[in-house]
Amino acid sequence: MRKLNYRILLKKEPEGGYTVIVPSLPGCVTYGDTIEEAIDAAREAVELYIESLKEHGEEIPTEEETLEYTLTVETHV
Repeated sequence: MRKLNYRILLKKEPEGGYTVIVPSLPGCVTYGDTIEEAIDAAREAVELYIESLKEHGEEIPTEEETLEYTLTVETHV
């Protein structure tokens, strides 16, 4: 069994809770009331996403060739 790593982005929502996005898996978005619940939901969503890809004979994206950088810009808001 191979272990894959995926970055997740957690966004705090104004009404409460956290939306989670998995950038390497298009459309893989979930939610949790707490950070811990959001992470657990993300793990389950990624597992189901990969399972669906396997069932449909599609390639499983990885982050092996992904670079991450935070860009800072100045704006007049």
